Amino acid sequence: MGYKEQLNYFALKETVTINEKDHLEIAGVDTIDLANKYGTPLVIYDIKTVRNNIEEFKNALATYPSEYEISYASKAFSSIAMYQVLDQENISVDVVSGGELFLAKEAGFPSEKIHFHGNNKSYQELVAALDYEIGHIIVDNFHELKMLEQLTKKREQKIKVIIRVTPGVTADTHKYIMTGHTDSKFGFDLKNGQAEEAVRLAQKSEFLELSGLHMHIGSQIFGTESYVLAMDQVLRSAKEWYISFGFQMKVLNIGGGFGIQHTPDDEAVSVKRQVETISQELVKLLDLYDLAYPILQIEPGRSIVGTAGTTIYEIGSKKAIPGIRNYISIDGGMSDNIRPAMYNSKYFASLANRMKDERTTKVSVAGKACESGDMLIMDLDLPEVKAGDKLAVFHTGDYAFAMASNYNRIPRPAVVFVENGREFLSIRREEVKDFMRFENHLPVDF
Repeated sequence: MGYKEQLNYFALKETVTINEKDHLEIAGVDTIDLANKYGTPLVIYDIKTVRNNIEEFKNALATYPSEYEISYASKAFSSIAMYQVLDQENISVDVVSGGELFLAKEAGFPSEKIHFHGNNKSYQELVAALDYEIGHIIVDNFHELKMLEQLTKKREQKIKVIIRVTPGVTADTHKYIMTGHTDSKFGFDLKNGQAEEAVRLAQKSEFLELSGLHMHIGSQIFGTESYVLAMDQVLRSAKEWYISFGFQMKVLNIGGGFGIQHTPDDEAVSVKRQVETISQELVKLLDLYDLAYPILQIEPGRSIVGTAGTTIYEIGSKKAIPGIRNYISIDGGMSDNIRPAMYNSKYFASLANRMKDERTTKVSVAGKACESGDMLIMDLDLPEVKAGDKLAVFHTGDYAFAMASNYNRIPRPAVVFVENGREFLSIRREEVKDFMRFENHLPVDF
């Protein structure tokens, strides 16, 4: 693949160029200069692409005949600066832990535009959500419903809630990121009556204001059929509950999970077309069941930040096994991107410091963790690699840094935002001395 094809496939579109030094440039900033300044591994977010992806969702929902709300799924990537960008774009956010809620609050994100997810929210997390008076709590189970009922009654504080249901629909995705089927840890099951019982309990509560229903069928989904099947199941139940006990669905949250292209072999997809189709099918179903058009909420995460992220690594050692494989090793791997090891996820990469060189060698990219499974990319065509070259791995903005760890006591990378020729250090690089924040020396008399 030539360098022009590289840009066609994995350009953060209008913002990616190759400069006169033959370096990869993002948003007018030389990635090699960034790597030299902040070290590697380095995660670079192109903020213009984040904004463009959000705009694409807004355009896709513009024809929906009622209100809509885009709520960014923070679990894909969160930082104070990212929450501030999202606030600039006037969308909402989902949080799934007290930590994400804390960051959103520190960012000054509007409390009424925060929605709290999670299958095992703690008492302390619910208290924090009530203290901050967030917009919605998405209730996931009876334990949580009972805790929330007790807390709101004790505080005499009302809170809006949405009941998460599992519609019993299997999505075409990896089993670890499939969430809408009956055998799932998430939500109240529609088929066995748990969802109806939860709706009844919430509707009778003095302090819980039941807004509507939530569904989420999985992640990295490219089609629309599973969404339509799941919406049909949910709306059929909503109609039955309206008839039997007067349930009014003011909000329908259809989740997220919209897929993105990570490699040339991945299906090319238009999120705008996908979401427009889902919206149109929803209107047909609402008309079929004679239901009022609710506020339509969606929860994109990966599809907002995934294509905006690029990770830069430095290449170190090489190992050639004649007739079998050529390994190259980088200074990161599963400690900063565990998705290949966990999900068998695929990526595409280029030499950021030699973008126009012809790809003449097939290599496999190994991480530095002490695990045979720490392989970032298998069988990648690259120019002849030298130690010190910088490898740019594209479309790493989703669930890479967010799932980073200190396995092997490897510090986590820095995160830099770039836009309009400017750079901003969103998250500084961890240093080994940072480990001492949590460590204690054993006393001599232990």
